Amino acid sequence: MPVITFANSKGGSGKTTSALLLACALSEQKPTTIIDADPRHPVTTWSKMDGKPSALTVITNESERTILDEIESAAAKDPFVIIDLEGTASRLMSYAISQSDLVIIPLKEQQQDAMAALDVIQEIHRDMKATRRQIPYAVLFTQSRAAVKSRTAKHIASQFRDNPKIDTFTVEIVERDAYAAIFTIGGTVRDMNPSKVNGLENALGNIEAFRDEVIRKLRVIREDAPASEVA
Repeated sequence: MPVITFANSKGGSGKTTSALLLACALSEQKPTTIIDADPRHPVTTWSKMDGKPSALTVITNESERTILDEIESAAAKDPFVIIDLEGTASRLMSYAISQSDLVIIPLKEQQQDAMAALDVIQEIHRDMKATRRQIPYAVLFTQSRAAVKSRTAKHIASQFRDNPKIDTFTVEIVERDAYAAIFTIGGTVRDMNPSKVNGLENALGNIEAFRDEVIRKLRVIREDAPASEVA
């Protein structure tokens, strides 16, 4: 079953938010597990509040020594496994990447985030050599502005979008009040009261478009995979 890892060696890249949004959206269709491998355990904290979907399982990672077993167990149980990694480069990151069917690299349109994303891409290529298999990955822009982008944001985005060697999501995770609210009040964006949260309809549309593009990428990856890997 697909293992999707969210990785960026810089904190504050929108990694946990985008991982949780995807996990909740996928759990509307199929049972899903999210492994909280961030030492701050933000997803675990969220899961203890009211409103966690019944089809979503949250596993709190113990350490780098347990991550491989946690991934294996979750993948044997649920159709989708999401991993939210810590915001630093580590052996745990390498272990998780090595088991992934897709690595999503979230970043804001800022130079520090872009440099950290390139570091993760280099790590993925090292892991490809170590495991002797292709590990698909794609860049995801997060906390984007829905309105006109700055010249700097456009320049950073073009560095990835214009590079034929780097797959980049068409969808961007736009900065929304609803996305921050889930960590404060719990639950999912779909369960929020539209009279109390601004732009809820647009937020839901953004999440669904992200989920759909992830599923499309996974289908293409599966179709392109060698028969030995599919089996």
